[in-house]
Amino acid sequence: MKQQVSIFAGRSNPKFVAAICDYLNVEIGRLECIRFSDGELSVEIGDNVRGRDAFVVQSTSNPGNDHLMELLITIDALRRSSAWRITAVLPYFGYARQDRKLKPRVPITAKLVANLIAAAGASRVLTMDLHAGQIMGFFDLPVDNLNALPVVLPYLREKYGSDNIMIVSPDAGGVERARYYAQKLNETEMAIIDKRRSGPNQVAAMKVVGDVRGRTCIIVDDMVDTAGTLVKAAETILQNGAKKVVACCVHPVLSGNAVERINNSSLEELIVTDTIVIPRSVQSKKITVLSVAPLIAEGIKRIHSDDSLSSIFV
Repeated sequence: MKQQVSIFAGRSNPKFVAAICDYLNVEIGRLECIRFSDGELSVEIGDNVRGRDAFVVQSTSNPGNDHLMELLITIDALRRSSAWRITAVLPYFGYARQDRKLKPRVPITAKLVANLIAAAGASRVLTMDLHAGQIMGFFDLPVDNLNALPVVLPYLREKYGSDNIMIVSPDAGGVERARYYAQKLNETEMAIIDKRRSGPNQVAAMKVVGDVRGRTCIIVDDMVDTAGTLVKAAETILQNGAKKVVACCVHPVLSGNAVERINNSSLEELIVTDTIVIPRSVQSKKITVLSVAPLIAEGIKRIHSDDSLSSIFV
C-alpha cells in the first residue's frame, strides 16, 4: 500500500509552497512555528503523519540561522511523530559557499549543515542549483539536485534567441554551469571572467577571457548576493565591446544594497527564480522572477511515486 503524502511549509517562502501544493492538488500540512520570549523556536505538527511520506519545504535564506533551525526542528518533530519517510526540500541551500577550506583553521560549514539535516532525521534531500556539485557528497543520504534550466531556457530563447548571444561564466568555478547553458542554447560560444578577490564579496581586478565584441552576453551563476561582483563584471564586459549584458542567477539572495546597485548598473536585465522571497520594498523593473515551484513540485511527485527524476533535466 502506497503511503500518503504530506507537505509542510517552513516560514521562509510560504507562497512558494502554496504553488507547489496547487500543482500537486494537495493541501498544505498544518504546522505551527512558535517563538518563545528568549528567541528559541519550536514547532507543532497539526496533522497525523504516522506512516506518511512527509516533505518539508524550507529555503535556508536570510535569516538563515532561524530558517535552518526551524527546518531541523520540523524534521525532528516529524520523525518523532512516526512519519514513514521525511524529505527535506531546500529550494535554496544556505551555507553552500562554505564548501571547502580556503584558509587554515576554518570550518566546512556546508558539510556541517548536511550532517545536521541527516542527524535531525531526514531520509533524503531535494534541492536546486547547489553552489557546487560536490556538496551532494557531503550527505550520507540520497540527494536530488535539480537545476532551473527547464524554466530559464524557454525564457532566454524567446527573449534573446534572435540575438548574437554569448554565455559568460563569472569565474572559473562556474565554467561547468556556463558550458551546460551554452550547449542547450545551440552550442553558443562562451567567455570567462578571470577575477581576483581581495576579500569576501570584494573583487580587486577582472579580465574577460573571450571575444565579446558585438555580442549579447548572458552571465550565468547560481546566485546573486551583494551584486557588486555582478555589476563590475557587466561593466567589464561592456568595456570589452559587448552590445549588452544580461544576468541569469537562480537564487536572489540580494543582500544589502544589491537592488540599488542593479538599478544603477549597466545590466539590461537580471533573471532570477522564486527560491528566495524578494520583498516588495526592494523589487526592481530590471529584475525578472521566474517560478520554479512547478519544477520542485514535479520532483516531489516523482520522489513520492518512486519514479526517475532524470527526465526533469533538460
